[in-house]
Amino acid sequence: MAMKIRLARGGSKKRPFYRIVAADSRMPRDGRYVEKLGTYNPLLAKDSEERVKMDMERVQYWLDQGAQPTDRISRFLEAAGVAETKERANLKKGEPGKKAQDRAEEKAAKAAAADEAAAAPAEEPAAEEASE
Repeated sequence: MAMKIRLARGGSKKRPFYRIVAADSRMPRDGRYVEKLGTYNPLLAKDSEERVKMDMERVQYWLDQGAQPTDRISRFLEAAGVAETKERANLKKGEPGKKAQDRAEEKAAKAAAADEAAAAPAEEPAAEEASE
C-alpha cells in the first residue's frame, strides 16, 4: 500500500480547513484515511501556533514506515525542523512573461531618460557661471 501524508480538505466554501492525514495514495483527497495526524488552518496568521498542529511522533512513525509527504506537508516538516530543507528550483514559473518584461524595459528606459533630463539642466547653469 503506497502511503502518503497529505491534506484532506474540510470547512465550508471559501473557508478552508485541512486535516493532515496518513492515507493510501489511491484514495480520494477527502476520502478514507488511515490516521489523522494534525490540522492546518490557512486562515490564521502565519506566526500563529494554531495554524499548523501535528502529532510529530505519529508523523515520524509514518515517515519511518515509508509514507511520502506531499510538497506542502514537507514544507511544514521543514519548518518544524523534522525534515531536511530541499533545494527547490522554480525556473520558468518565477519569471515574468514577455509582455511584462517589455513593460519593465520601457519603464526603465523612461526612468533613465527622466534622470538624464533632470541632470542636464543642473549642469548648464554651472557652465554659464564659469564662462562669465
